[in-house]
Amino acid sequence: MARDFYEVLGLSRDADQSEIQRAYRKRARTLHPDVNKDPRAEEEFKELSEAYDVLSDPDQRRRYDAFGEDFRRVADDVDPDAYRR
Repeated sequence: MARDFYEVLGLSRDADQSEIQRAYRKRARTLHPDVNKDPRAEEEFKELSEAYDVLSDPDQRRRYDAFGEDFRRVADDVDPDAYRR
């Protein structure tokens, strides 16, 4: 099971865009494969990047918040604001 994207970035669910960007940059500096040679670092960096890509995009974040880790499986025409877990 995938980890929660907020957990990956070390953020609360009410984090704003600047907090998301700051958390990503801080962790990326330590996990980037050019800096960290640990074999697990590359996988963690990919997970970090995916979390940032989703949470930094307002539309994807809204869908993620509504549908959880299955947000990509839900049809695009389903309104995330009308559906809440």
